[in-house]
Amino acid sequence: MRGLRAAGLSLTVVLIGMAEIAYGSGPGLHKPSIPQVALILAGAGALLLRRRHPRTVAVITVLCGAALPIIAPHEVVLDAATVVALYTVAEATDRRTAAVLGAVAAALLTASSIIWLPNHLFDISNVLPINYVAAAVAVGDSVRNQRALLRQERRRAAEAEQTRESEARRQVREERVRIARDLHDVVAHHITLVNAQAAVAHHLLRTDPERAHQALAGIKDTSRAALDDLRATVGLLRTDDEPEALQPAPSFADLGALLASFRGAGLHVRLAQQGAARPLPGPADLAAYRIVQEALTNAAKHGTRPEADLQLAYTRQALTITVTNQAAPGRHGPGTGNGLIGMRERAESAGGRCTAGLRTGEGFVVQARLPLITEQSG
Repeated sequence: MRGLRAAGLSLTVVLIGMAEIAYGSGPGLHKPSIPQVALILAGAGALLLRRRHPRTVAVITVLCGAALPIIAPHEVVLDAATVVALYTVAEATDRRTAAVLGAVAAALLTASSIIWLPNHLFDISNVLPINYVAAAVAVGDSVRNQRALLRQERRRAAEAEQTRESEARRQVREERVRIARDLHDVVAHHITLVNAQAAVAHHLLRTDPERAHQALAGIKDTSRAALDDLRATVGLLRTDDEPEALQPAPSFADLGALLASFRGAGLHVRLAQQGAARPLPGPADLAAYRIVQEALTNAAKHGTRPEADLQLAYTRQALTITVTNQAAPGRHGPGTGNGLIGMRERAESAGGRCTAGLRTGEGFVVQARLPLITEQSG
């Protein structure tokens, strides 16, 4: 298809050249001479290679166009082969190359008209080559710029699409991590309480049936709370047209009920507070609740004694949470370590930090620092 278009263009250039010679100066039609036909065919034939060798073809067409005025009678109105070749150079190469070749072509074509046709020295048509050469270079350069802009826009669109896909994948990963963290916190907390209450019930079933009955009732309440929390968490996976599936997230204001659930399961929690309680921003509020929940769950699972100390220290800038429980080096209860990772991630998502580890003379210590409203707004 491209070859047919190139052949058609060359044929059109030949016809234009023959018409210019036939309808040149003087009355009647003029029969083109063999040299004239040869020059016209040479310039038009060179156009067949203009895409592969645009500079070489431009030089050939300009030389042929400059040689035509040598052979009289001839009046060059438009050297079509040169126009096409210079347009191709401007479209396919850089602006500097097109400008240099255009200037050389304009100079040669104008000079040949003046030198070989001296009777037309002061004819305004002598500057015609400058006009059509400049027009060919300008149009070719404009097309090249438009195509470059189009390629740039397509590249930007592709990059934007790739960025949107990457952002969507990142959000999906973050959502999966968040939901997995919530599920871990809910399941680990409630299953730990159920396990502790079941152990108490098993131990007291024969010796103290009344207390065993109370422990079983606690298992019932704890399992119901676990189901409610699981239902709320799994509800986040549903579509937005089911808002009834979504339950309010726990708040640090529910700390009393959380501690009561641990105490009811047999974990003795001692609470100490320094400074006046201050409100926490949304992310820090949920993070504080979950960190205390996970730290006490770990204390119940891994501690050497069923007790833990919870200290809350309020300042104008932050809330510091410290949970300490007795632990022995090398003692590991059932678990995957995801809880410690989750506490660190929750603290960081709220703009704070969390550390956990065994300290000599203190036991296992979880400490988290979460910013308060004054720090966020300041």
